Amino acid sequence: MTTQNLERFIRNIPKAELHLHIEGTLEPELIFEIAKRNRLTLRFGTVEELRKAYNFHNLQSFLDIYYEGARVLLYEQDFFDLTWAYFERVAKQNVRHVEVFFDPQTHTDRGVPFETVVRGIHRALEEATRRLRISSKLIMCFLRHLSADAAMQTLEESLHFKDWIVAVGLDSSELDHPPKNFVEVFNRTRTEGYLAVAHAGEEGPPDYIWQALDLLKVLRIDHGVRCLEDPVLVQRLASERIPLTVCPLSNVKLRVFNSLEDHNLKKLLDLGLCVTVNSDDPAYLGGYLTENLLASQKALGLTQDDIYTLVKNSFEASFLRPEDKQVLIDELDRYVKQSRV
Repeated sequence: MTTQNLERFIRNIPKAELHLHIEGTLEPELIFEIAKRNRLTLRFGTVEELRKAYNFHNLQSFLDIYYEGARVLLYEQDFFDLTWAYFERVAKQNVRHVEVFFDPQTHTDRGVPFETVVRGIHRALEEATRRLRISSKLIMCFLRHLSADAAMQTLEESLHFKDWIVAVGLDSSELDHPPKNFVEVFNRTRTEGYLAVAHAGEEGPPDYIWQALDLLKVLRIDHGVRCLEDPVLVQRLASERIPLTVCPLSNVKLRVFNSLEDHNLKKLLDLGLCVTVNSDDPAYLGGYLTENLLASQKALGLTQDDIYTLVKNSFEASFLRPEDKQVLIDELDRYVKQSRV
């Protein structure tokens, strides 16, 4: 397949995204639009000035800007507009299913009610299903730099909306905030019927992945790229088909890898791990799902079969019902068959 044909193949292939922070889709233009609507003053004078601040040297430097952008979100309509803008964009990339992270503590700590956040996001998810034919699941993340007690309080607030939330996750600053700090909270989430995922092995060591699996009982590892430092862990991830939701452009932007050519995505794939490609916080970290796949293909020499495997992994690793997964995999297989003719 020629380079041009492979690019077209990637752009049009049916896709799923499993690692997407909805607050991380807040484009500078929308930040300014919502700030004006809510009569808020930003410390950046223009969209261009804000974009120039996106020169991060680690995860924390990104989070500082991320939380600043999120402070413009105050009302249900703000959360709807944020979420709807993301879905409108990825509909053009043939994204068929998304599992959306949201960080309620980012907002409730500013006095925004949990209900305001979740209602706005949920309304947009329903619109996306109805108007764009994109299915979705909602995952509530706990901020690990805050206390386990704060996470438990957030869990209590979420129970009124259990029908809208499929799983819980653990995100924010990884270093010095190990998964083991949140065992009690995750035990409680299971009794409430939530599934579980966790960020681990991005900046933190492989031991954080072990903790997430054994102590938090997660079904997926978000990032997980440092697993290669522990061969026994790699063997377990492969044998148990534990998905890794890898975010290549984010990893480079946050200096986990010096360049995309240095990324271990291809190695993870060749080792038989259930690795998927995702965009993380695309407004801040280099691009949406298609951009991540295109850039990874070019930098790492991924083949058409590699792209197919990555995309199929994302459908299989989703929290969809088996029959709904199969519908999307069948759509994927039809597309690939047509592309080979």
